[in-house]
Amino acid sequence: MYKAILDSAEAKMKKTVEIFGRELAGMRAGRAHPALLEKVQVEYYGTPTPLQHLATITAPEPRSLVVQPFDRGAVGTIEKALLKADLGVSVRVDGAVLRVTVPPLTEERRKDLVRQLKRRAEEEKVAVRNIRREALEELRAAEKEHQISEDELRRAESEMQKLTDRYTKEIDQLAEAREQDILTP
Repeated sequence: MYKAILDSAEAKMKKTVEIFGRELAGMRAGRAHPALLEKVQVEYYGTPTPLQHLATITAPEPRSLVVQPFDRGAVGTIEKALLKADLGVSVRVDGAVLRVTVPPLTEERRKDLVRQLKRRAEEEKVAVRNIRREALEELRAAEKEHQISEDELRRAESEMQKLTDRYTKEIDQLAEAREQDILTP
């Protein structure tokens, strides 16, 4: 019984860390990365469509991205969407492709990004701890209803704490690696 609760909590924690990792990839760090354009929505035939569904995005150089639309007629609308997204990048149309240049970050902007990163990492750690709290509440309720023994409850609480520690450490490691990436000019 308690194994199912632990497994469910671990799956939620794992999902939280995965989502955080994807968000970090999209965070601008002075280096061009296709994930930077992941949230850009393009108005394509009246429907908001994610950019990656309309084009191939590559990073041929550290400071530039190349967006190659599948439909040549969409170049103008993709350009407008990139400019509207206000990502702090410059966009240039080069025939059938768009070249997105990522300017170097200022020291002040780097520090601001690190502050945002740390705040976001703390929010994710709080989310992991909330998952732990919910699982512990379920376990205590199961123990009150005599579905699990007191010994199983103590064992489950210990395992739950180990899971929480493991996933908060993963969040810290992801944040630390991204912080180094942001601070590296």
